[in-house]
Amino acid sequence: MTFHSLCDNVHDDYETDELELPKTRLCRMSRHLLKRTLKYLTVGGLGTGSGYFLYKNDWEVSTIGVVRFGRAAFTAFWIVADYKIHLRGIDNESPEYEKVKSEIHCRSALRLRELCCSNGGGYIKVGQHVGSLEYLLPMEYVETMKVLHNQAPQTPVTELFKVLEEDLGQKVQDMFVQIDPEPLGAASLAQVHKATLKDGTVVAVKIQHPKVKKHSFVDIKTMELLVHGVAFVFPGFQYKWLAEETKRNLPLELDFLHEGRNCERVQRLFKHFKFLKIPKIYWDLSSERVLTMEFCEGGKVDNREYMKQHKISVDEVSRDLGKLYSEMIFVHGYVHCDPHPGNVLVNKTAEGNTEIVLLDHGIYQSLTDEFRVNYCKLWTSLIKADLEGIKKYSTAMNAGDMYPLFACMLTARSWKAISSGIDKQQYTKSEDDEIKSNAANYLIQISEILNRVPRQLLLILKTNDVLRSIEYTLQTRASSTSFINMSRCCIRAVAMDSERKCNTWTGWLQIRLAKQWQLFKINIYEFFLWVQTSSVVRFMSRKNNVIAL
Repeated sequence: MTFHSLCDNVHDDYETDELELPKTRLCRMSRHLLKRTLKYLTVGGLGTGSGYFLYKNDWEVSTIGVVRFGRAAFTAFWIVADYKIHLRGIDNESPEYEKVKSEIHCRSALRLRELCCSNGGGYIKVGQHVGSLEYLLPMEYVETMKVLHNQAPQTPVTELFKVLEEDLGQKVQDMFVQIDPEPLGAASLAQVHKATLKDGTVVAVKIQHPKVKKHSFVDIKTMELLVHGVAFVFPGFQYKWLAEETKRNLPLELDFLHEGRNCERVQRLFKHFKFLKIPKIYWDLSSERVLTMEFCEGGKVDNREYMKQHKISVDEVSRDLGKLYSEMIFVHGYVHCDPHPGNVLVNKTAEGNTEIVLLDHGIYQSLTDEFRVNYCKLWTSLIKADLEGIKKYSTAMNAGDMYPLFACMLTARSWKAISSGIDKQQYTKSEDDEIKSNAANYLIQISEILNRVPRQLLLILKTNDVLRSIEYTLQTRASSTSFINMSRCCIRAVAMDSERKCNTWTGWLQIRLAKQWQLFKINIYEFFLWVQTSSVVRFMSRKNNVIAL
């Protein structure tokens, strides 16, 4: 349509009122002309913009935000409808209700996993997070989402070369002698390839999937909108914290320079742990989407067969991992929050020492001193079975009257075991089944607690669950030694806080002496346990020899 014909149409629209003043008529014609022109420009702009976006993304329709949003909204609609339709009219106290609800959980979890795989990027990250919350969510969701830890999408290495050259401003062959086309590992946001530098140094290059950052803004907004929408339909659904955590953490994970700085900070903070290995960063070959680091050998921390082949003690690995994370949480308040087995390797050094290699430093939780000290005192109360202390410090974290459930969530132990002393009660299969059952039965209460507690605690809960899963696989879970290491860190942390607030040298001396006395008592208790365990081992050994004779 030409400009003249557009003006003719406008004139025809307004020639009916011959008595209208020429000036007024002209103003109305101009406004109408402006509206129609803007409409055509908007449509043309959207069409051109969408076409250009598709061109830049290899004509993939799925990269348009509205397509990704529509896919997520459609999935959310069917999940909500499934619960609403199939649970209607069933008594929620009946066995049938539990059976139907479990079936819906399974169907919904599969739909969510399919959505995560289709949209990729941040969606897979959230799915992996859900798969880590073993004692906080229904098992149908956890077991279904766990698969995503091993089924992250892979990007052809030729597409990753474009990211390398765009970010580092050089041709790939000018930076690397060779890059292995098969990834060492593929994750939701990036994949890692083994490469060789010009000087022969072997490195690991972490390269972000090309479209992840472009999708992240729309994906975060979509998750936020849908979670709030589902919460409106189901008032008992209180998982807004999941969207909030994704919104806060995903941009940090997408900045690999931020991850590199975390690596160096951790190396400084924990250099006294001789068993800990943090890869060196090559800053001249790193950017927001590329991280080049030292290549480290090792097997996954939950691979018992690898440890057996390399004569690595599973008890030593579990003990050292507990020491590291206890000090991170209770002493320094700076916590690596993604310790799944792919990010923690174990290795035997040339000197014959066991080494733990910590990878993927994208997410760290920094704890305030007030939170950290309260958390220390809460864990001290849990270990001592001090019920008044548990109530007091749980209340300080907004758990309120639901402090028994909150204590069970933190420890993944039953209230009966907590009341008797978790360091004294052996963890059993029946207790594990009871806890998993309660995660489904108290879903609404658990989600309410997660919305009430400080945001700092959410990633700590995920970290605790992942570490427990590793201990469970290694068959070293809930040993007295792990609680002893935790107690030591709690005592040191509380003493450090008291020293900081103390204004007199006599008060400072008193705090120091009290700390040393408490640590001495723990050492005596640990020695007693060692003697007791050694006696049992010797007795069993003699008994087996007698039977053999």
